[in-house]
Amino acid sequence: MKDRMMPSPKNEQPVQKSSSRFFIGLFSVLGAVFFLLFIGLGIWQVERLQWKLDLIERVDARVHAEPVAAPGRDDWANVNQKDDEYRRVTLTGTYLNDKEILVHALTERGAGYWVLTPMRSPDGALTFINRGFVPSDRRDPSSRHETQIAGETTVTGLLRMPEPDGFFLRPNDPARNDWNSRDVAAFAQKFNLGQVAPYFIDADANSAAGALPIGGLTVVKFRNSHLSYAITWFALAAMVAGAAIFLWRHERKSSNM
Repeated sequence: MKDRMMPSPKNEQPVQKSSSRFFIGLFSVLGAVFFLLFIGLGIWQVERLQWKLDLIERVDARVHAEPVAAPGRDDWANVNQKDDEYRRVTLTGTYLNDKEILVHALTERGAGYWVLTPMRSPDGALTFINRGFVPSDRRDPSSRHETQIAGETTVTGLLRMPEPDGFFLRPNDPARNDWNSRDVAAFAQKFNLGQVAPYFIDADANSAAGALPIGGLTVVKFRNSHLSYAITWFALAAMVAGAAIFLWRHERKSSNM
């Protein structure tokens, strides 16, 4: 009786082969899905790489171009990041020094503040100018009387788009006059300025050495890791393909035994 109940090795072999083929088939389907996914992600990163290189080239050309007149009130609605950010512009007007805004800054010169002051153009339009950096011990305007430029002046710099709502975990607090991002709409609301330009201008470096605020500190640098990401995705696709070939050869060898 015991001999009859013991499975025959001949009967086990078809069951083992069937189970093996099922798992290999399942792996093949999953492998194909992941292979196509990794290839798709790799191609997407290559496309993003080309986009980033085009962006860097476009911005570099703007930064080193001759300055043009800053967009006036009639053109404000058309100003956008893609076409206008980092364009070199020039603007003439009068600073409203009593409405200066200080924004927390961390620069190559240490911690301090960006000094943003609204400039009134001859036609009455208001545009915030990031005049540059001042260290923390020069926060109070009374400690830097020379920075309070009176009368009409001309500024040249880079057109920048605003940074609304503050930064993650560090929101702006207008009630306390504590600013962590350059949100021109919030600045205007703080001082009841009405409509202001939907951009601000990062002023160029001052001609006088050591003069405050220190302009020309705009960092024009874009992170570009798309090539390494693309290589990673293609490498993962190659690993999946290699594993599939290994299993296929192993199964073929087993079938011939």
